[in-house]
Amino acid sequence: MYRERSAEEAIIDARRAKAARVRSRGENPFANDLGHWGAVNAVGDVRASVAAAGAAGRFTSAEVEQLAGGRTVHVCGRVVALRSTGGLSFARVRDYTGEIQLMLDQAVMGASYERLSDLDVGDIIEARGPLTASKRGELSVATADLRLLTKAFRPLPEKWHGLTDVEQRYRQRYVDLIANPQVADVFRARSHVVRATREILDSHGFLEVETPTMQTVVGGATARPFATHHNALDLDLFLRIAPELYLKRLVVGGLERVYEIGRCYRNEGISARHNPEFTMLELYRAYWTYEEMMTFAEEIVRGIDARLAAAMPAAHALWKDARPFTLDQPFVRVSMERALAIAADRTAIPPWVAAALDGGTAVVDLLATDFADAIKDWARASPRAKKIDWGNLRGALARCENSGERLFACYEYIVEPFLGDDYRSDDGSRSVPVFIKDYPFEVSPLARRSDARRELTDRFELFVHGRELCNAFSELNDPDDQADRFHAQVRKKDRGDEEAMDYDEDYLRALEYGLPPTAGFGMGMDRPVMTLTHSASIRDVILFPLLRPEQGAAPDAADGRTSQ
Repeated sequence: MYRERSAEEAIIDARRAKAARVRSRGENPFANDLGHWGAVNAVGDVRASVAAAGAAGRFTSAEVEQLAGGRTVHVCGRVVALRSTGGLSFARVRDYTGEIQLMLDQAVMGASYERLSDLDVGDIIEARGPLTASKRGELSVATADLRLLTKAFRPLPEKWHGLTDVEQRYRQRYVDLIANPQVADVFRARSHVVRATREILDSHGFLEVETPTMQTVVGGATARPFATHHNALDLDLFLRIAPELYLKRLVVGGLERVYEIGRCYRNEGISARHNPEFTMLELYRAYWTYEEMMTFAEEIVRGIDARLAAAMPAAHALWKDARPFTLDQPFVRVSMERALAIAADRTAIPPWVAAALDGGTAVVDLLATDFADAIKDWARASPRAKKIDWGNLRGALARCENSGERLFACYEYIVEPFLGDDYRSDDGSRSVPVFIKDYPFEVSPLARRSDARRELTDRFELFVHGRELCNAFSELNDPDDQADRFHAQVRKKDRGDEEAMDYDEDYLRALEYGLPPTAGFGMGMDRPVMTLTHSASIRDVILFPLLRPEQGAAPDAADGRTSQ
């Protein structure tokens, strides 16, 4: 069946023809023999060497040539712009450190100037020549020699410098990184964030370890796991949802300050804040409580941000200016019950306001019976009340089995969406991070009960402008209490809760050898990257987020190429 060739296919064919022309001259359009022109100079280093000549924002050839001292530079990179004006052409090339212009003069290059017709935007080239400046004041390489290193068959998308198709950006990250240089800044920031985290923990005497990612029981968090099978052992396994239980075994064994930064997997929904495969930081410190861990969490966040500012000052300044929050004030610490009372009062719903005077538990008691008939009136009480997700709040409360679960459900729908509004800087211009602490024990199966109130646990989560950043608590080290919690989780699983944990007999045996008083901390590394770079979605900070397979992308049987 006849199919008309697309414009892109025509361009690809034309580029393949150019590659064939290069081959016909005895040259390789996919070369791999650098070094014949001397060491390659990073573009950033070249620019830095003559930066003083462009202090006023414009380079002059006399100043550049004086500073460069006639030195010849050898640069490699991708062509991101190409224009010709007869006997004088200009190409802009980019490497990992920046961009620089090539001045391509027929009078200088001689017969080789004709080979520019074989070049296209997207090709990877090398060039050699002295530094100079164009009439417009642009730092340039007065190119004497130029060679194609890699021919790009596919053209960059039309108007590629403004590529905005979100799914195409995520699916073809390699194009996204070319088309949107600021995207590369986010992933450089991610590397700096991970590195800074290690530096902070190492400086406090923590030992980095590795624990199994394939496990025989589900534990360490409440989440649905991915299942797999080991053929040789004929053993069903789960990809870990968290490294927690293995790390605490190490604390039992005397490694009293440990951490791991590793991959975890949760078979759950995909959203702006969740990806099934992610990088998790977990750390454990013996002889600390959750209060001391709260202080350390604040130190970690500020320390990461300071190191990011030092590593990427220009990009960090832009991100910091765009943030709706500030790290410059002490983080707020408030119990879940108190936060619920504050939030209920600010809805201006009369019965809620009255109940809030007696604290968050009174608000929970008010909502313990079905309130469907009151929703319409309550939602009219204030603009804030109107924003509450009433349907899901009611549904969540109906599924709760006890007062602890009801408190947590009320918190999720009445408090958490408004944290950025309720906790503000002194001048009111930005939100401040808030620690929500003292969670019900029913929703905290691994956290230690509070000595003051046994229905609560010594647990906190840190929220930055409404986004959860980390989860931490004083660890439960009573093996009998832990066994009871595991049994409760098993009962939940028997009733159909796919996120409930298994009964981990070996972990209980470890606790019976004695876990010292310990505080633990967990944070998905995507979260601080999103927060500090002001990224809207977790997919913006994961190089290759999980997507459905692309439709119509099966290999063509005739030539192995992808059909579109």
